[in-house]
Amino acid sequence: MASMTMVQAIRSALDVSLGRDDNVVIFGEDVGYFGGVFRCTEGLQAKYGKSRVFDTPIAEGGIVGTAVGMGAYGLRPVVEIQFADYMYPGYDQIVSAAARLRYRSAGDFTAPLTIRMPCGGGIYGGQTHSQSPEVLFTHVCGLRTVMPSNPYDAKGLLISAIECDDPVIFLEPKRIYNGPFDGHHDRPVVPWSSHPLSEVPEGHYTVPLESASVVRTGSQLTVLTYGTMVWVSETAASETGVDAEIIDLRSIWPLDLKTIVDSVKKTGRCVVVHEATRTSGFGAELAALVQEHCFYHLEAPIERVTGWDTPYPHAQEWAYFPGPERVGAAFKRTVEV
Repeated sequence: MASMTMVQAIRSALDVSLGRDDNVVIFGEDVGYFGGVFRCTEGLQAKYGKSRVFDTPIAEGGIVGTAVGMGAYGLRPVVEIQFADYMYPGYDQIVSAAARLRYRSAGDFTAPLTIRMPCGGGIYGGQTHSQSPEVLFTHVCGLRTVMPSNPYDAKGLLISAIECDDPVIFLEPKRIYNGPFDGHHDRPVVPWSSHPLSEVPEGHYTVPLESASVVRTGSQLTVLTYGTMVWVSETAASETGVDAEIIDLRSIWPLDLKTIVDSVKKTGRCVVVHEATRTSGFGAELAALVQEHCFYHLEAPIERVTGWDTPYPHAQEWAYFPGPERVGAAFKRTVEV
């Protein structure tokens, strides 16, 4: 198997999907000739032509609306919103058109489209290039929301998303495009080539949607997380010595509830970690689900470690980012109760 970065794995998934199905088309801002701002679509227009991979105006509402129409007529569009922060002009089309089409047509039409969005901070992007808006999609009936944490999952989940008949929001944590990130910004960058999850099959394979992954087994507490925070949580567990079982949700919604419940019933403790703001973040839903399904097994209150309820700052990025120190402190509080 080839060693790939997450960028290369996403590009490979798009390449495989374009090659297998003539109905797959890719479009968005700068995704054609330029290959995308993060180069995830580099070389695909040259290989498949301008009718399969093409650039659009800077108009997110038009991009998503066009994709919905294409999906209703049998195509499988994969569109890129250049940064998740820019999806708001297209949000009405996502919610009112894409998410509702199957229901409002009584199943006569579907919207089999995939919307790729780089998300999250850790790149000094400030408030307009660092947002984590996943909860805005999990609240909408009819959407699937996915966020991978490594190259192997990124490719398999993206192929599954493209082949799914439902609209899928595919969020890509840009801080880990080129390597896992332990939350210590002052340390040298670690490349994906040094990690076994960079070993990615070059052909077609899928990772099932709605499947979580237990990335670290443990007995003292359960950590529910996704994206970049999977790596920060692993670092926190290692640095504190807490025997944490870390679950990478992968598919944020619908989610793999059984894996969550089984783990929390085993450990009796739970910490939820995500980068998005705290109030009404997806961690609140996770905490509610754990309380509903595992109440009589809990031996300590559920903790949440999140971003703060402020715009993502330029000057104080690492005070906002939930680093291993904050995550580790929550681990210690939970096991010491």
